[in-house]
Amino acid sequence: MAEQDPHEIVAEIMKDTHIAILTYVDAQGRLVSTPMGTQDLDDPGRVHFITEADTDKMHAIAANPQVNVAYSSDKGWVSLAGTGARNDDRALLERLWDSSASAWMEGGPEDPSSTLLTVTADTASYWESPGKVAIAVQLLKGKVQGTDADPEPQDGQSGTISL
Repeated sequence: MAEQDPHEIVAEIMKDTHIAILTYVDAQGRLVSTPMGTQDLDDPGRVHFITEADTDKMHAIAANPQVNVAYSSDKGWVSLAGTGARNDDRALLERLWDSSASAWMEGGPEDPSSTLLTVTADTASYWESPGKVAIAVQLLKGKVQGTDADPEPQDGQSGTISL
């Protein structure tokens, strides 16, 4: 079977994930993670999150823009490493605003406290899941043979790509 383009694998996993985990460095130098809903995925190397401008998260990212965004779904796992920045593009915010944003945000897209966090990724590490059936077969095989299950998938791809 021919291998799929890694960029396509990364995009598929990201699109299949409803909530991503954003990790940043807080004002005390600690790593902090928070759930975020990806709003735009035209390009896996540049993702947007709707957020409020005056938060500890946004202040911390302004001071230290290095971030990581992790995606996990039945299709696999992706870890984006890059930089985050406030993006006050009102037209983009208006275009990306949806009912899920309204559920979490007090104001609408016209509210000055509403903004975007744009993450520009340098790299994406990924692991494509071989699927639930393949994993179950590996576990059963290990149990029958009295050995540990092979931690490497029998099919699926993994690696790190530049974005």
